[in-house]
Amino acid sequence: MQEFYIKDDNIRLHAKLEMPEGKERCPLLIIFHGLTGHMEEGQIVAVAEGMNTIGFAALRVELYGHGQSEGDFKEHTMFKWIANAMTVIDYVKTLDFVTDIYLCGHSQGGLLAMIAAGMRADDIKAIILMSPALVIPDGARKGSMLDVTFDPAHIPDTLSLGSYKISGNYFRCAQLIHAEDAINRYPKPVLFLHGDKDTAVPIAYSIEASKLYKDSKLVILPDDNHDFDMHLDMVVQSIQDFLSETIK
Repeated sequence: MQEFYIKDDNIRLHAKLEMPEGKERCPLLIIFHGLTGHMEEGQIVAVAEGMNTIGFAALRVELYGHGQSEGDFKEHTMFKWIANAMTVIDYVKTLDFVTDIYLCGHSQGGLLAMIAAGMRADDIKAIILMSPALVIPDGARKGSMLDVTFDPAHIPDTLSLGSYKISGNYFRCAQLIHAEDAINRYPKPVLFLHGDKDTAVPIAYSIEASKLYKDSKLVILPDDNHDFDMHLDMVVQSIQDFLSETIK
């Protein structure tokens, strides 16, 4: 395992790269965490480990204001995360051992993967969306998201997100995110994974979004939550099966 930082302008993004044994060249999966998350969460680590067993490299990256990456959490926005994702993809394209690039994201990282894939469809062979947080732009436009309520036309400069403080710019930026634009730009394979007892991001969002992609599959995890605490083994197996199909 290699641990290092990827520089995006003046911000350093904490990253870990894990390689499969006996492979000089191989495909690579970039894995993004969610809001308030980090690369050591159970579902992120499990996916990375599962990749190495099928001959994929795994690159876990902590984004602006999260984990050991630089930046103030309060000041992070989806726009900053999108810029981070573009930098990470550019970095991976410089790695000589990489044959193909895949994207995976959980929650807000899943929303990010949707957007990044739409922007970089030529570079990304397939995407994996774990509980993608489409509720974020929808809630930002409605003025109600993750137990935060506000006037969407007059957003305060600072709001409370549980025990966290977050800038009103987070919600102002989220209001301008329209995932449908990214969906329309991505014709390649897409895998959705969503627990049917997810209370953070209702499964209806994945059901509807999966219908909009040209080539998508939806795996519903029965009685499972946002972080797949009940069926993480099924999540990993579904991703392994999906990726094995894309490289045939």
